[in-house]
Amino acid sequence: MHKILLYTSLLFFSNASQAQMINATPNFVGVEIVNDYDTDGESSAVDQLDGEAMRELVDIECRRIGGKLGSVTVEDCRELNLQITGSYSNNNAPILFKEYPPLDSRTPLGKVLLLGGVHGDEYSSVSIIFKWLKTLDEFHSGLFHWHISPLVNPDGLLRDGSTRTNAKGVDLNRNFPIPDWENTALHYWKNNAGRSERKYPGPHAMSEPETNWVVNEINRFKPDVIISVHAPHGVVDYDGPEDGPYKLGRLYLNLLGTYPGSLGNYAGIQRQIPVVTIELPYAGIMPTPQEIADIWRDLVRWLID
Repeated sequence: MHKILLYTSLLFFSNASQAQMINATPNFVGVEIVNDYDTDGESSAVDQLDGEAMRELVDIECRRIGGKLGSVTVEDCRELNLQITGSYSNNNAPILFKEYPPLDSRTPLGKVLLLGGVHGDEYSSVSIIFKWLKTLDEFHSGLFHWHISPLVNPDGLLRDGSTRTNAKGVDLNRNFPIPDWENTALHYWKNNAGRSERKYPGPHAMSEPETNWVVNEINRFKPDVIISVHAPHGVVDYDGPEDGPYKLGRLYLNLLGTYPGSLGNYAGIQRQIPVVTIELPYAGIMPTPQEIADIWRDLVRWLID
């Protein structure tokens, strides 16, 4: 079990420029955080922090995210009342999420897991999730049970010079467990991807805490559909049973292929959970507000159908 000791002087910061963004320091001296799930599949690390400490932890991340993204302010992030999952990145940044649970007035049609920021240099994939979170804050009707994490790879985004990979240089979207991973994912990287540093799958499957959180979340939440947002191919990709959405806003279905170690391969092919990958047109430029709304509208319609 991977354990992390969080000390105030070191909390979450890999360099001085990040530390300068924070004006208040939380009292986490000596608190031991377990970067894992208990035997029942529930996050137990979060139980070690009281409510005030958790709010301070989230506030730190909101300051960092708001300081990095031009389309998301610190206040935008704070207003969403995000929660900590109990899992942490290699650099001890908490993976944040929000749940929109079933309502007493209706039985949800299904469970949806929505993920952004798997690749840290795809800014728009994070920002658009924050826009949709705001939409759900206002209009959640209980039609679906949502679990949403806007930033799966905080280390990749929040470092100086954001990177596709995480803090250890691993492409999280090649690190998911599939049969014979070494002879598929690792072999593909060596022989087909030119050993690209951007696409390094890691030393072994699920070597990274961020990947572990996604897999554990799938096991615990048991989503009926997984939506993962990326950029910049400008299409809709799909892995899994039956058919994916033909069109989301101005983005049309264009199957890009199923890569060894990818989320689509692991969840869509191996586990037969529909995985919709929304590839936004640009990593550094947000779609217009109308386009953001159109993608969301079409996505919900497809989920209903």
